[in-house]
Amino acid sequence: MMGPRIALSLPVTGQAEQDAVLEALRSGWITSAGPQLDRFEQELAVHTGRRCAVAVSSGTAALHLALLAAGAGPGDLVPCSTLTFAATANAICYTGATPVFIDSDATGSMDVSLLDAFLTDSASAGARVGAVVPVDLFGKIADHAAISRLADRYGVPVVVDAAESLGSVREGRPAGSDGRLAILSFNGNKIITASAGGAVVCDDPALADRVRHLATQARQPVVHYEHEDIGFNYRLSNLLAAVGSAQLARLPEFLAARRAHRDGYRRLALTLPGVEILGGEDTGDNCWLTAIVIDPAQAGFDADEAREALASHGIESRPVWKPMHLQPVFADPERYPRLVTGVAEHLFTHGLVLPSGPSMSHEQRAEVESCLSELSGAAHTVDAQHSAGPAHFGPVGLRSAS
Repeated sequence: MMGPRIALSLPVTGQAEQDAVLEALRSGWITSAGPQLDRFEQELAVHTGRRCAVAVSSGTAALHLALLAAGAGPGDLVPCSTLTFAATANAICYTGATPVFIDSDATGSMDVSLLDAFLTDSASAGARVGAVVPVDLFGKIADHAAISRLADRYGVPVVVDAAESLGSVREGRPAGSDGRLAILSFNGNKIITASAGGAVVCDDPALADRVRHLATQARQPVVHYEHEDIGFNYRLSNLLAAVGSAQLARLPEFLAARRAHRDGYRRLALTLPGVEILGGEDTGDNCWLTAIVIDPAQAGFDADEAREALASHGIESRPVWKPMHLQPVFADPERYPRLVTGVAEHLFTHGLVLPSGPSMSHEQRAEVESCLSELSGAAHTVDAQHSAGPAHFGPVGLRSAS
């Protein structure tokens, strides 16, 4: 089956990535150790302003290991953003802890006031909170300063899910620099890709050593195979690290391309009644994916109609993340608590993610914009016809001038 003519976000690779892989192959280091892996980790630490980085097989693996290193485990409650990809909640479950879904503020980030209420109630009830997991949604860095102040008050570690925000900056701090630990993702549609992979970043070498130990089957440093912990086969291969390193060098290029698309969509939204960019002000965002929020009452069309119109032109789009508390697997509120206001559900219902990848040309984005403009124009033409009402006729059946 052929894919869409204009995809949501495709990776961009070229000669630099090919040369990097060839260098790794010729070096003989093709498994989960080698100079390219060491270099990639050092580069990630620099980009995130951290002392340590451990590259692993996926962003999900990174979340799992970071939570374990933070001390989350069976019987713990772990509040996390409800507006996120399933990996955030799944990794919490892997540790034996229970995710607690916290609704969003207007930008889509974790609602800090709800987190405050949860931590206060948990402390009063004597419940153990294993970690707090905020998510940098679509590349916007959450208010980690406020989140960390709350978490510190109750002695709870913060594990930041920065899978979508590499390259973003907030108040001078790069994505991944907040929290006791933070994680990155290099999946195929992320801001950079290694075809797969992720990383845990932190400032504590002991935590990094713990993550690296667990990621390599928790093997003890003895001549035979000795294991005192349950470990995991989570290390990134040297070959994929070579790809990731080449991609990281191109990060400014990818940021500029996605920023150009964001700016174009923002200009478009100003011309479309009832359409706005999700996330508000975005000066420091990496613009990983651009999502719009549609008010059907003003726009004259809804998110589903926009998605169908785009699809009819071979243009891929999708709803924003379906909130975790609405997912069937987490539907039971007795088993999976939640503090919700309806904001995340509103964004899911009315939000639409538009093609935003660096491989998309300006001409292709113009097609997306044209399709949305035509949809808006048609909707308001119909509205104008309806609002005019029936024609008024005088006594002899002619249209009255009055």
